[in-house]
Amino acid sequence: MEKHKKYNTEVTGAEAVILALLDENVTDVFGYPGGAIMPVYDALYDYMDRLNHYLVRHEQGATHAAQGYSRVSGKPGIVFATSGPGATNLITGIADAQIDSTPMVCITGQVHSHLLGTDAFQETDVVGISMPVTKWNIQVTKAEDIAPAIAKAFYIATTGRPGPVLVDITKDAQFGKTKYKHEKCESIRSYFPCPKVNEEEVNAAAELINNAKRPYILCGHGVLLSGAEKQLLALAEKADIPVASTLLGLSAFPPTHPLYVGYLGMHGNYGPNYLTNECDVLIAIGMRFDDRVTGNVSKYAKQAKVVHFEIDPSEINKIIHADAAVMGDAKESLDLLLPKIKSQKRTEWLKRFADCNDVEFEKVIKEAINPNSEKLRMAEVIHKFHNISNGNAIVVTDVGQHQMITSRYYKSNIPNHFVTSGGLGTMGFGLPAAIGAKVAQPNKEVVTVIGDGGFQMTIQELGTIMQSDIAVKIIILNNNFLGMVRQWQQLFFDRRYSFTEMKNPDFITIAKGYGIKGKKVTERANLEDALKEMYESKQAFLLEVVVENEENVFPMVATGASVSEITLE
Repeated sequence: MEKHKKYNTEVTGAEAVILALLDENVTDVFGYPGGAIMPVYDALYDYMDRLNHYLVRHEQGATHAAQGYSRVSGKPGIVFATSGPGATNLITGIADAQIDSTPMVCITGQVHSHLLGTDAFQETDVVGISMPVTKWNIQVTKAEDIAPAIAKAFYIATTGRPGPVLVDITKDAQFGKTKYKHEKCESIRSYFPCPKVNEEEVNAAAELINNAKRPYILCGHGVLLSGAEKQLLALAEKADIPVASTLLGLSAFPPTHPLYVGYLGMHGNYGPNYLTNECDVLIAIGMRFDDRVTGNVSKYAKQAKVVHFEIDPSEINKIIHADAAVMGDAKESLDLLLPKIKSQKRTEWLKRFADCNDVEFEKVIKEAINPNSEKLRMAEVIHKFHNISNGNAIVVTDVGQHQMITSRYYKSNIPNHFVTSGGLGTMGFGLPAAIGAKVAQPNKEVVTVIGDGGFQMTIQELGTIMQSDIAVKIIILNNNFLGMVRQWQQLFFDRRYSFTEMKNPDFITIAKGYGIKGKKVTERANLEDALKEMYESKQAFLLEVVVENEENVFPMVATGASVSEITLE
């Protein structure tokens, strides 16, 4: 069917949805049909040669798949769901996308407009419910308003600080007739997605950086979202500044570069956390000073001047006061900053990080990756997997101890090749997000690392893998516990393991039921070969590795502690 065959001719509102998506260059959709979205699915039937639909097994899986798709492609992930429970099942994934600044367009069906507010079958006020966790949402009740609403949705989702949007379309609007015409949305009155960079702010930032003795860069997800990786590298190299990454900023800076000092956060590296309270100028680029990064705010970098590069005005001075705030896109801001920066060398300051890294290696890393214990440990699994993949795989994690271990021991060489749930910390994220990542990058190896607890939250998405033949590789680090909660119970609740021990099913048999090859490893001697078999498989593969059940993740910044009070054991 030719792209413009039905332009300016009468189509249904449902077909207008499909045409609008095609005009936004959408090729893939994740969804689950139902009564109120059925007209859209009926229209999709005629466009299956141009729009790939992936049938998930739960609507939450659709949102996480859309997130994974977006994070590795840079394009918004697209979701279809029906009204009522279908729409409410999207909320967790939408909230996750909102806090992690992931562009996503959710299209939900709704009951007929004359039934709104009557508690009709499968009616829910999804606009009201989703309002706190969307960047923008709208309910459409007329066919002629569908195409403009979708065009606006794409513009809002992808500009400025990205985020999820939701378009709720009543069933009569889907059945209604309209003349379709695509008009790309390029501006909205009163919406200014990207502040214009102020050169005076850039000058103030440059002055602080040039006069610094111990400057320190914290890079976040905003660097990746703006595509500012080269500018960040140029800044660090020109001024010889150490660079640490937030969880979502991982892969924004080359992990093998001598200026890369590690990753921040509660279970991040020792030096990057500890030395935050020794720098004299803290340069935050595309990060929001999340509590997992700052620890106790009253004790955070009090000795330092703070330079904050940020696209969202609401983040400036929200948590940490900025002495110089540069509003705007990170790439544009750094392009303006670079000519104003003086070349310097900071040998002694960089040595402080190297010394801290040596301490961490001796007290934590050496034993973690090459343990003396009989049982396998999470860190050695991820370390071996990193060596097998050379850091080139797209790695997606779920949430928990395995997430922190993977963040520490897997070094992603390629930008946007590390995907995880950061701000919301959503268990169940990993498997469907990996599906979306593989759909977006079919020629890349996509491996998801999941705990036994999180895997069972969205285990049904193995059905999506089976039906669509998606070659996702799965590593389950099975410690038969909800590991992160158990660690806190051990350290702060006198080992009172209240409902954190897991009696798990036979994961390999379950995978076999979905037509997915699997293998279980319990012995160190079999680990490397099993990892290679999984990684080299041409089809989906599930590798379960049974690990020590009371292993803890260190270093650790305890709740309420300062980053300089980070403990190594």
